[in-house]
Amino acid sequence: MSQQTAQPTRAGAVWALVITSVAGFMAALDNLVVTTALPSIRGDLGGALHDLEWTVSAYTLTFAVLLMFGAALGDRFGRRRLLLVGLVIFTGASAGAALAPGIDSLIAARAVQGVGAAIMMPLTLTLLTAAVPAAKRGMAYGIWGAVNGLAVASGPLIGGSLTEHISWQWIFWLNVPLGLALLPLARLRLAESYGTGAPLDITGTLLASGGLFGIVYGLVRGPADGWTAPLVLTGLFAGSALLVGFVQHGIGSKTPMLPMRLFRSRAFSGINAASMLMFLGMFGSIFLLSQYMQGVLGYSPTEAGLRMLPWTGMPMLAAPIAGILSDRIGGRPVVATGLFLQAVGLGYMASVITADASYGVQLPGLIISGIGMGLFFAPASNLVMSSVRALEQGIASGANNALREVGGALGIAIMGSIFSARGGYETGQSFVDGLRPALVTGSAVVALAGIAALLIPTRRRAAQIVSAAGQTPAPVAEPVSH
Repeated sequence: MSQQTAQPTRAGAVWALVITSVAGFMAALDNLVVTTALPSIRGDLGGALHDLEWTVSAYTLTFAVLLMFGAALGDRFGRRRLLLVGLVIFTGASAGAALAPGIDSLIAARAVQGVGAAIMMPLTLTLLTAAVPAAKRGMAYGIWGAVNGLAVASGPLIGGSLTEHISWQWIFWLNVPLGLALLPLARLRLAESYGTGAPLDITGTLLASGGLFGIVYGLVRGPADGWTAPLVLTGLFAGSALLVGFVQHGIGSKTPMLPMRLFRSRAFSGINAASMLMFLGMFGSIFLLSQYMQGVLGYSPTEAGLRMLPWTGMPMLAAPIAGILSDRIGGRPVVATGLFLQAVGLGYMASVITADASYGVQLPGLIISGIGMGLFFAPASNLVMSSVRALEQGIASGANNALREVGGALGIAIMGSIFSARGGYETGQSFVDGLRPALVTGSAVVALAGIAALLIPTRRRAAQIVSAAGQTPAPVAEPVSH
């Protein structure tokens, strides 16, 4: 049974927009802020490639598997209350990461950070929705999304600048004053709101968490320990079995975390497959390229972050154009074009990188990839939300965000494994020898994402499918081109 939620007011809407945007910025920033600091972290704390992978993946993995669970906790026990809990966990874990004496304790702190972000991130959007009148939500969502996009774009640059001019620890200390400032503001300025109070799907959460951890563990440890090592095989097989169990649970349970019936929709399946594969190729590539720019080409952390901006920052420029195009010709062709452009950009990078490649030679690949990423982000969210009925949009949004984060964790693990099998850190040439096949893999995976996007039906076709099933047509993904 749902509890009463306060009516929106103008002042409450403004405060909600500020608080939720800053909280979302913190959570989104920590996805990529570590990438340009990795060489400095490795030099300070030591650790092999698989340790560096875990400093990123420990965050994205716990973030991914607990996103929908965090949203459900807020719906049941109070969204403001759980946002405060998430902020406390995230802020405390950020301080723990900054104070980490070794690589293992840093990885553990990053995992706890992911837990806090998973509670915090989905509730920022639901609290914003509850606080803003329906007529103003489009503008509020746009500002919230732009701030989150800015966090992703500036992550490598902020991480590089803090690492170079202060120390890598400050990429985590940065969160502490922001978190401490947000806590009293959120407590005093946000109105409490509740969802339906549906039962928590603890079984589904445990199955998804265990399955994804097992697979990522196996992929990360495989190159170092050998693919036939008992722990590696156990992780891969047990993780796969648990994910099969998660799918079965999603089919048979009355209130699953992720209802598998949603994937009967070609629109929902297509955009989610495209999202996961895109993040797989993107995260894995950024993870390795940021190290290449510093470790092989000799750029400082700040210089590396600035040089990544044509890729990571291009969505800020391309997104408005993508929005206009998607209104005119539909979201499907825009998303697919963006993914194919990103695949071309990664393929180009793989063909031109050398141990002494100039930045001018790399720049076209970074720009093409950045334009592609910008064309993807703007229409993709609308495709997700319009692929299901209004009552299922919360679940759909959570599922899509979770699958993106899963893609990021798998991308770092898979492309790191390919890099380790073909190259290493010994010399610049050995790094390039490992980086090239990893980027080719990333390009192929993002091209597959483009093919998945093409499977999304047009509006007319989706309406025919729904009508044939004897259901009321839901808002669907594609407007018809004229």
